[in-house]
Amino acid sequence: MDPDNNLQDSDGSVSLVVVLPLAVTGLVIATGCWTLFAVGGPVLQQSLSFNNLQFGLLLAMPMAVAAALALPAGLAASQFGARRVMVGCLIGLALCMLLLLLVESFAGYLLVAAGMGLSGGFYSAGLQFVAGHAPRRHMGISLGIFGAGLAGAGFSYYLLPLLLHAYSWQQVPLAYLVVLVVLALLLVLLTEDVPAGRESFTSLSPGQLVSHLACRDTLPVLICFGLLAGGFFALALWLPGHITSQFVLTLEGGGKVALWFVIPAAFAQIAGGGLTDCAGSQRVLIGSLLLGLLALLVLSYPPMTLLVEGIHGLIRVDYRLPLPVERWLILLLGLAMGSGMGALQARMVLLYPGAPAFAAGALLLSACACAFLLLVLFGAAMQWVGVRSTAFMVLFGLLFVSSLVALNVPRTAGADSGATDG
Repeated sequence: MDPDNNLQDSDGSVSLVVVLPLAVTGLVIATGCWTLFAVGGPVLQQSLSFNNLQFGLLLAMPMAVAAALALPAGLAASQFGARRVMVGCLIGLALCMLLLLLVESFAGYLLVAAGMGLSGGFYSAGLQFVAGHAPRRHMGISLGIFGAGLAGAGFSYYLLPLLLHAYSWQQVPLAYLVVLVVLALLLVLLTEDVPAGRESFTSLSPGQLVSHLACRDTLPVLICFGLLAGGFFALALWLPGHITSQFVLTLEGGGKVALWFVIPAAFAQIAGGGLTDCAGSQRVLIGSLLLGLLALLVLSYPPMTLLVEGIHGLIRVDYRLPLPVERWLILLLGLAMGSGMGALQARMVLLYPGAPAFAAGALLLSACACAFLLLVLFGAAMQWVGVRSTAFMVLFGLLFVSSLVALNVPRTAGADSGATDG
């Protein structure tokens, strides 16, 4: 199948114009489910008397399951068809929402949280679904648009407080259930189930695909994407509580400020993918990392009071970032991380042109594993240092390491669809 003619197949199959909106909407809803407990969880924690450890497990469980499902879902999409896996994941998420209406114990909620990891399977299969219809010359921007569906995390920040104020917690999973079922039906009715032989055009076996992950071109991409996307997921879950505590806001107010990070990061993937088509992924990645490091350098400084020895005595200097400045800095951080994610996503898929779902699964495995570890590291660092901004400090160190890895990536890796990196 010629990737330059995928907008409309010769047999009249569905075009990218139909596929891309459905895939993006599905990712929005799937990631909205992913962050359900991050926004609505404090209500459950208070009403059901969950302790901090139990609540932390609820937040981390979707990440752990998504990491476990990432590669199997990618391989399943390559073997059985991406649309089938996407529909299966949406139905599984709908069943989780139904179960959420019935459960009353912590074990039940933990089971639901685990089921939300199916969002990761939808990402892996959805990326192949889009890549199979996108022409090679527009692969970066097409995948960037799909990746913008991660804005669903911010969608939950905005929608859940409205539903909680207007109705009750029980109405939240019901609303998601209806949307998930409708979206699954639309995928079945409006798109075609492309045969596996046409979606997967690689002769490599699953074992060979896995072995290629450690090669010179692929491993740096996985490391950088894991740190960037894992940092994005971890910050998306951590920021609302941090902003709420740092500036003494309501949970709804903290969530609205966190949107300044989540939404720009999601949509910046479009810019990152588009720039990769023109300038190459390495240039976009390095520029994004430098911009992110600049924002993190300022965000890492906690509120402090300095006593300076002046000529006429001690001078007291109070330092605290005002909320508007913090908001603009997390916006800048979101744009930087999103652009880098878009560039790396396009590069990885083009490294595996015959198995884009496997490439997506590898990226997701790296991102979810890093996010899971980062959430634990954020809490441990805050407990040890006793400063709220330690999460930014941790992320600054990791992105600095990522920038060193990016500088050592070969400049002509042959993965870019537009100009090469050299």
